[in-house]
Amino acid sequence: MIKCHLSKLMGEQKLKVIDVARATGLNRNTITLLYNETATRVDLASIEALCKLFDCQVGDLFELVDEQD
Repeated sequence: MIKCHLSKLMGEQKLKVIDVARATGLNRNTITLLYNETATRVDLASIEALCKLFDCQVGDLFELVDEQD
């Protein structure tokens, strides 16, 4: 499974969903889905905008985690 660290990055900078939406131009729903880790698809433009905003690499935003039963 792929884990999204958007909530952690936003928390570190004390940003709200609307703050990220305004800064990146992304739809609030897209940000909310990533924040809650319920997104099933993310386009590359969204990933790029978030990486630029948080000055991070894709690996800082997403992490591949082994699912253990």
